[in-house]
Amino acid sequence: MSKVIIETPSRIHITLIDLHGALNRIDGGIGLALMEPKVLLEAKLSSKNRILKDVEHKAERALNLTLRALNIRKSFEIHVKESYPSHIGLGLTTQLSLAVASAITRLCSLDLDHYELAKIVRRGGTSGIGVNAFQFGGFLIDSGHSRKVKKDFLPSSFSRAPPPKPLVRLDFPEDWNIVLACYKKGRKVYGKKELELFKKYCPIDLEEVRKLSHLILMKLLPSLIERDIESFAYCIDEIQRLGFKRYEVDNQAQEVKRLMKSLKDKGAYGVGLSSFGPTLYCITKSKRHAKELLNEASHDCLCWITKARNSGASITLKA
Repeated sequence: MSKVIIETPSRIHITLIDLHGALNRIDGGIGLALMEPKVLLEAKLSSKNRILKDVEHKAERALNLTLRALNIRKSFEIHVKESYPSHIGLGLTTQLSLAVASAITRLCSLDLDHYELAKIVRRGGTSGIGVNAFQFGGFLIDSGHSRKVKKDFLPSSFSRAPPPKPLVRLDFPEDWNIVLACYKKGRKVYGKKELELFKKYCPIDLEEVRKLSHLILMKLLPSLIERDIESFAYCIDEIQRLGFKRYEVDNQAQEVKRLMKSLKDKGAYGVGLSSFGPTLYCITKSKRHAKELLNEASHDCLCWITKARNSGASITLKA
């Protein structure tokens, strides 16, 4: 083979479930793989390592981590043909890192699964949504971490815990449109700032964790199985006021909070903040309504109308 082409989903991160740990487990993520935006990457063997159109050196970092971990002496050209901004709540770092690691191992005829690759590129140490979205797509709830494995409340960039495996994986309704709106001047929370917020707000009040868990088990999941968009939207709205998600929303820019309200006033079904944001998402069955919501959000925002991706990354080998 001479070339590998990889297309990955992006993802919404709806919330972390348990940042209290009363049952000696922590984390647990909920999220959804998306068709757009996406990462599209081509890779081939080369006389020297070369990366075209990298995003904040993320592909370079993943390349170096993979080569070092697997003691690979070959060189590669990696062309990031399509991507999207990092630190906006759509999981670019995980998708790009896994795409690079997958491309290298395929070109070297190495058989490593996505969990092993995630450990190599140091992703999934808190939430497994991005890692599992890469492999499986769809709506996902991950199993979190045992306190035997991960003792502290830490964001993924500071955690070396292994990525948690899926607890639930469901196809998401493909007739539900998803509107994404990323306020360009919104607050980007990552690195040391993210670590400070984990230290400030954790552990989360146990009663809030219980309320959130009850909502997920007895309303959010049934609403998906029954294709009940109103009930699903109710859950998304409630989640914004519960647990760690409440603090993620509180720490966003006022303009993002005003946009949340504006989208709700326009009849959006369930408006949520993905991870720390600043990307907001909302759901509607009507394409016309989706376009109206897009127009509402278009001022000073990056916007997409997309759908769930009920499959993982596509990997194509070409001679």
